[in-house]
Amino acid sequence: ILSTREAMREIEVGPVPALRIWAEENKGIFSTPTAEEGAFVAQIFAVSHFQNNIEMKKLLRGGRVADPFLVARAKTTGSTLVTMETLKPNAADIPNICKHFNIPCVSLEQFMEAEDWQF
Repeated sequence: ILSTREAMREIEVGPVPALRIWAEENKGIFSTPTAEEGAFVAQIFAVSHFQNNIEMKKLLRGGRVADPFLVARAKTTGSTLVTMETLKPNAADIPNICKHFNIPCVSLEQFMEAEDWQF
């Protein structure tokens, strides 16, 4: 499991205490973005439609934006991105960005099935 520091920052200010505790206990997976990842984030935002991924309100409040960094981590490491977002026509969400750049992306349910998780 890989993630990025930007996701950790979102979790730190998020509303789920249990997730914050889990993230702190597993902080080793939240690495600092590399120069290669930063360059890929720039490629994402070079596509004007994907600039909609950043909510203006979030920017004005100094909010965190992890999505493009998660996509960049998947791209630069050759990984599959796992998300709870779904592919929607004309959206600027993670699955749409992944599709545009041909990055493997699955739902959490698909991931659990592939890993044969049972509850």
